[in-house]
Amino acid sequence: MKKVLLAALVSLLTITASAQLVVLNDDGRDSAYVESIVKRSQKIVDGLQLDDQKTARNVRNIIANRYFLLNDIHSKYDKSQQAERDAELYRHHFELASTLALYLNEEQIDAVKDGMTFGRLKRDYQATQDMIPSLSDFEKQQILIWLKEAREYAMDAADSKGKHFWFDKYRGRTNNWLSSRGYDLKKERDDWMKRIEDAKKQ
Repeated sequence: MKKVLLAALVSLLTITASAQLVVLNDDGRDSAYVESIVKRSQKIVDGLQLDDQKTARNVRNIIANRYFLLNDIHSKYDKSQQAERDAELYRHHFELASTLALYLNEEQIDAVKDGMTFGRLKRDYQATQDMIPSLSDFEKQQILIWLKEAREYAMDAADSKGKHFWFDKYRGRTNNWLSSRGYDLKKERDDWMKRIEDAKKQ
């Protein structure tokens, strides 16, 4: 009975959410800036291939509003106020996923996160596995966990440089960890490059 009621509640919330309009928070913002953010957000939404246009528009506006919010927060503080900035970023961090959950499933929310961070998680994860084919399932899982952490931090970064910084930082952590487990990363990398070159010759 409880499962039935829960399913009904989720269905009701989904219907209610889809009936609402997410307003674009573009008041007082430069029109060229708004246009660029909307285009960036729309590109992410296009990758989701949503059937319902109203849902797609709402998701686009949620993503765009997130970019606006991040810009507002980063613009508010100077370098000497990093702690205050980070505290405000943290207060708002979980809002994006929770709002998107009204319209998207978990896999689609991950796709939005990947879209906002240049797809680094998937690329870095695949590259590490390609470089070291002998990784154990445990090692792969740990690497993925760290990449997901990096993505969460990257999502709140001020610009592309800041987003890439977090993935590079966690790649360093991963490399140190793999080295401590006995992997010779230079040899693994050299062997990987050789495999790539050999594949090109075929």
